[in-house]
Amino acid sequence: MGLRFTNSTSDVFKARKTPPAHYLLKIQSFSSLSRSSLEKYSSDKFDVGDYKWRLTIYPSGNKDRGGQDHISTFLTLVNTSSLPVGWELHAVFNFFVYDQLRDKYFSLTDNQLRRFHTMKTEWGEAKFVELQVFNDSSNGYLINDACVFGVEVFVLKQTRKAEWLSALEKPNTGCYTWPIKSFSSLTLDRYDSEGFVIGGYIWRIRIYPRGIGDGKGNSVSAFLSLDESSLPLDTRLVVRFTIRVLDQNEPKADSFEVTRDNHFGASCLAWGVQMFMPLAKLNDPKQPYLVEDNCVVEADVTLFGTVSTAS
Repeated sequence: MGLRFTNSTSDVFKARKTPPAHYLLKIQSFSSLSRSSLEKYSSDKFDVGDYKWRLTIYPSGNKDRGGQDHISTFLTLVNTSSLPVGWELHAVFNFFVYDQLRDKYFSLTDNQLRRFHTMKTEWGEAKFVELQVFNDSSNGYLINDACVFGVEVFVLKQTRKAEWLSALEKPNTGCYTWPIKSFSSLTLDRYDSEGFVIGGYIWRIRIYPRGIGDGKGNSVSAFLSLDESSLPLDTRLVVRFTIRVLDQNEPKADSFEVTRDNHFGASCLAWGVQMFMPLAKLNDPKQPYLVEDNCVVEADVTLFGTVSTAS
């Protein structure tokens, strides 16, 4: 007969030859332990993943958690007072019992992934193995009144990051208009407008008159940039913006524009389009965008909210 696990989710078990990697608890005179007034036995502390743990066995079951007629096993994180405020960790663990006749270690099929924190430092299996099965020496778990339990613990490295989106009840919007004179005389690779404030942050329109990247030599590249000095630490802005070149004959009728939705933050302070407006289109005298070598670039900015991040 094989070991029968009767936890609430599965009766499936698995066997292997390899002992548990992290801790073994060998018990002599198990019957004496189970008859004693000692409700549970906790092992010595052992180290895994820079943390200290104990394996706890309830020889007659943890009745407070419904473990009557079973052996209960629990894993406890100890010495937590030395951990930083607000600590938490996730660990995958599995309990084992040794079949001494067949030289195999049995455990539940599914490893346990649990979150340990200040309010929850112990997890386990109230119904790890039935006492009736365990006490039957033909099953190999209790031989000459001796038995062996074990546990493996794998602490997951904390790489998760979190973010908090604070959406504005009413988005902040604004518009800035930038007249550019003598466009053909612009000799620098990049030009920035004066700073303008929308939503409490400082913005600038940025253009590359002869383009950059895919737009180099064939287009005007245009971007909206955020002044980092106005941005709080670990904060991103949720923004929709439109950059346009105005039709100087009918500014409200036929502008050339693009619209983008982006997050502005320390890792990316400028967003835009490398191939914003073809130079051929801008320089075409039949088009209303460059008049007497002057053009007008405009930016609409809508701030929808802020995102703060933390590890």
